[in-house]
Formats: sequence, C-alpha cells, structure tokens
Amino acid sequence: MKVISITQPVGDETEPFQAMMRKVIALFDEYQSKENAKHVIRSMKENARQGFWNGATCPLGYRLVEVGKRANKLKKALAIDAVDAETVKLIYRLYLYGDGNSGALGVKEVVKRLNAKGYRTPRGNTFGVGTLHKILTNPVYIGQWRFNLRSSRTGKRKPEDEVVTIPVPAIIEPDVFEQVQRQLRARSPHVVAPRVTTGPILLTGLAVCATCRGGMTLRTGTSSNGVVHRYYTCSTCARSGKTACRGRSIRMDKLDGLVTDHLLDHLFAPERLSEILSSLASRRAEKEQTLNARITSLEREGSDAEDRLKRLYKLVEDGLTDLDDVLKDRLNTLKAERDRTRAALERARFHVGGGAIAIDSRLIERFGQAMREHLTTGSVPFRKAYLQSIIDVVEVDDTQIRIKGSKEVLEKAVLASRAGAIGGSQMSTRWRAQGDSNPCFRRERAISRRLFTCVLIP
Repeated sequence: MKVISITQPVGDETEPFQAMMRKVIALFDEYQSKENAKHVIRSMKENARQGFWNGATCPLGYRLVEVGKRANKLKKALAIDAVDAETVKLIYRLYLYGDGNSGALGVKEVVKRLNAKGYRTPRGNTFGVGTLHKILTNPVYIGQWRFNLRSSRTGKRKPEDEVVTIPVPAIIEPDVFEQVQRQLRARSPHVVAPRVTTGPILLTGLAVCATCRGGMTLRTGTSSNGVVHRYYTCSTCARSGKTACRGRSIRMDKLDGLVTDHLLDHLFAPERLSEILSSLASRRAEKEQTLNARITSLEREGSDAEDRLKRLYKLVEDGLTDLDDVLKDRLNTLKAERDRTRAALERARFHVGGGAIAIDSRLIERFGQAMREHLTTGSVPFRKAYLQSIIDVVEVDDTQIRIKGSKEVLEKAVLASRAGAIGGSQMSTRWRAQGDSNPCFRRERAISRRLFTCVLIP
C-alpha cells in the first residue's frame, strides 16, 4: 500500500531525502496535534471553572439549562431534575436502609429493584452494577462536579492539581454520602468476603474454632432416612486434617439458637446492659484519673526544665559564666528534655476524654428491645449484620461457647440508638470503635480492648 498526499507531496519514498521529509512532516503533524489538544483542554477547564457544562450526558438527577451566551455559543449548566433527583435519593436510601423490611441492600440488589420497577438511566438503558456504583461514588450529588479527572485517552487518573472542582446544586446530604462511602468500603470484597455479609449462614465470619481460631464453615450430612443436616465445622480440620486441628462440629440450628437465645435473654437484658456499661464507665474514670495525674506530672517536669533553662540564660546574660562546650551540652540536654516533655504532654492531653457519658435506663431498655426485634425478624443477612455490629467472635469449644465483643462498641450502639440509628443501615460502621466493619480483622486487637464475654454450655 502506498500513501499519496496532494497537499504534502514527498516524491519517491525510496529516495533517502524524501523518506526524511516524510518523517519530518509526520513529526510536525504530531506536534500540532498535541498543541491543539493542550489548548482544547485548557479552554474546557476554563469553561468548567466558570460553571458551564462541557458536553456529554449529564448525571442522573440533573438536566442542562441555558445560562448565557458567549461569542454566539450557548452556555449550559447543571440544574436539578425534580423527577430523576427522586430516583437518586431512592438509590441511596435503598443502599443504606433498604425498603424497610429487608435491611440495607447491596449494589446488585438495588439494580434488580430499579430495573424491575421500570427505572432507567438518562440514556434510556437499564441499570447495571457499574452504573449504580458510579452514582453512589459520584461527588456531584453533594454539589462537587469534578472535571478533567481522568485522561480520555488512557483512562488514568490525573494529578489532583489538574482537576477542576465546580459547585453545583446538591441532591444528597454530605453525611449521607460519607456513610455510603464507608458502607462501600466495608462491603468491598477486598475487605471481607461477600458470603460473610450477605450469605445465608447466620454466624459466618463470627464463629471460630476455639483451638485453632479457624473459621467454622458449613458442612452437610445426610442421615439414614434421607434427612439433610447442616453443621458448623472447623475449616482448618476440614482443609488440612486432624494433624492441623482435631476439629469440632456442631449442628447449625443448635449453635444459631444458642447464640441468639443467650443474647436475647442475657446480653440485651436491661440489667446486664447496665452492668456492662457501668463497668466501662468506672474503668474509664480510673483511666481518666491516672491520665490527669500523668498530665500534672508532665506539666511540672516541663516547667522545671523551662526554669533551669532561664537560669542558665540569665547567668550567660549577666556575664557570670562563659558559654563553653560544657554549658552548650547542658543547654542542649535541657532543651531536648523540655521538648520531649512537651510532646508527651500533647499526646496525653489528646487522649483526655470528654467526661462521663450519661446513658439513662430508658435508653438501655429501648436499645435492648430493638435488638431483640432485629435479631428475631427479617432475613438472615439482616440479622447477621446486627450481630456483627455488636459481636467480635463466637468461640466454639468442646464444652463451652464464648461470645466476645467490645464494651465500647456496645456503648456506641446504645448511644446511636438515641438518634434512631439502630433501625438504620444493616452495614453501618458508625458503631465500630476503629471505624472498620469486618470483625475478623479485629480479633487480634480484641485482646487489648475492654471486652464483654458470654459463656454458654451447649
């Protein structure tokens, strides 16, 4: 194949000079193309800074309105579409809280609900998982339209200083958007396996073998009369044999019933909740007293170091001593001691609490009643989520079953119920002491934290 150009004739390609000219022309064309791209993106960024839309399909929930005219060109901006905005709010509501009966829904379940009810994207297509995920993560819905975020050629994310953020009308409240982001991170398969959060087994991710700390997984068996029985079995023993762990099994319905009944009858009883929270408050008060004593001691040490430095400076200023090497070393030592004391004092003050947390008996009673309702009604994923919000681990031993959890998480759950959060998202991370959502990652840390422990005898 031979390319013939009318505007840029180069003659015979076999001649060295003509071949060189072809390469030179191609080089200049490439340069001109890159220059054009640079100026185009500069103009588009400036257009975005002025609040004008640069083209493409606008996000769901918005429409384009004419806001002016520049050089015979109509300028458009985003405005809220009253109808589609309700769809966006519905998506966020379903993802966080569900329909009131199912608990919070996953991205795929929300997609199914929307498509089944006839909702469509701005282009008239059915919703997909990717489309819905973009809606849940797009900051435009809290009033922050971000332009020039990725390269249109490579798809790679651009540096933050090249991104233009423009204020637009918001549809979703910022705290709701942030809660969705936490929930997305909590449900990420990179953080926790989907079967742990949405699987049909109540204690998946919670029940562990007391010997090897391996998770208890589902195993089935069929009796002689054809009845299928389901068991929680040590995964280490099932995977590696009895040389790794001698293992243990327990019927699924039995363990589920023991754990649920014990929580309902004991942990969520008002008297037990009051006892746990009172012990936490007393320990917190002891810690606060010790910390205050430490702060007083550090303040005294810092003041002493500062006084010694001032006395040495005074001696030098009055000419009573010379600033020799020995005195310099002493000054440096005192400065280091003062700075170290100040740093320790700042850390200690940072950990000072805001005083005692008052939790009245009526709030505790309402919380216990709400938890009893949520653990006995609804789907398995819904009940499982509430269990994982309170419990760290269920240790299955030969003669005992130990239910362990954080007193601080329990306290936060009780306080959250004051604002009605107990009936909210099934995967909310607001109760987590460390902001995480996967109890598996917290088991090792649980040793150093204040725990409540319930012991069952199966």
